[in-house]
Amino acid sequence: MRILLCHNYYQQAGGEDQSFAEEADLVTRHGHSVVRYTLHNDAIKTMGKLEVASRTIFNRQSYRDLRRLIQREKPDVMHCTNTFPLISPAAYYAANRERVPVVQSLRNYRLMCPDAYLYRDNKPCELCVGKLVPWPAIKHRCYRGNRAATATVASMLTVHRLLGTYQRRVGMFYALTEFGRQKYIQGGLPEQKLAVMANFLDCDPGVGTGTGGYALFAGRLSPEKGLDTLLSAWRRMSPAIPLKIVGDGPMADAVQQAAAENPAITWLGRRPNQEILSLVGEASCLIFPSLWYEGLPRTIVEAFAKGTPVVASNRGAMAELIDHDHSGILFEPADPDALANCVSEESQRADGWQRMRSAARQRYVDKHTAEICYGQLMEIYRQARENSAT
Repeated sequence: MRILLCHNYYQQAGGEDQSFAEEADLVTRHGHSVVRYTLHNDAIKTMGKLEVASRTIFNRQSYRDLRRLIQREKPDVMHCTNTFPLISPAAYYAANRERVPVVQSLRNYRLMCPDAYLYRDNKPCELCVGKLVPWPAIKHRCYRGNRAATATVASMLTVHRLLGTYQRRVGMFYALTEFGRQKYIQGGLPEQKLAVMANFLDCDPGVGTGTGGYALFAGRLSPEKGLDTLLSAWRRMSPAIPLKIVGDGPMADAVQQAAAENPAITWLGRRPNQEILSLVGEASCLIFPSLWYEGLPRTIVEAFAKGTPVVASNRGAMAELIDHDHSGILFEPADPDALANCVSEESQRADGWQRMRSAARQRYVDKHTAEICYGQLMEIYRQARENSAT
């Protein structure tokens, strides 16, 4: 099969970029040929505001470029990881014109929420879900705190809902969890065109020992990741098990101060991926106190692969991923007392965190290996081709 992969890179690299690369490697290893069409948001620096707004809604240049690329390369399917903002939904129209089936990954909540997170004022927000015009987002300046920028994204969503773009121009979508799938059904996407394919790891990192005697947080140091909950929980624990924090972000100063005040906390800053995987494997548990729904956090998949149980907020994707008291522990979101209590209680058990390691590893084996996800992806491509033929 010949696969056209489309992706719009953000200015700051993220998980979508990694998924784009890994899916390309996955299908290539199985003998398929890959053609790439990519744009980068660095190009925005050379554009005026009106040009950016226009291209976000429908980029005519992308439409022309993709049609020429498709005519030359003759792909069997076009798979879009991210088209926002510069590729735009014009990609779907270009593929449709050339009779190429379209698959769109849903790695955030952008097609329902201009800010993509379904999160505002430190809690989940679904005011725009199911609305033709996502006017609450404009009112609250949800995208980058800017009303004009939010209005641009809202205009893109409104125009393409009115045109039926998402219903008629895309052969298949896939969310990362059943939770995400159900949210998108609530948001108006056709149920029969929504599949689920989880994140996978390109290579199995192998099981860790979990004998390091510490809890680990690894991720962006930002409010929506629940850092306040995490730091408050460790202030309440006595005695507290050691906590290692890996990552950087806008709350770095708060983490640095907490580490200076609390000898149980160590901030390691940014670390290479291989070192993070080693830290995950030796940790007693991974702490994941996120306040927003999440898509499917790669850190949790890595923890499962290493056999490390996960302590996470009982919300969104986390509630689906973690089998409470088997592969990890779920606690009430934004409740530092609940987090402190569950970590303390489990640490004091005779069998402690080790009792959950085999179930955590089994979750990875059952759901997140590259081979399992490859089979799911091929079925999604088949369904997209079938839907496009009818």
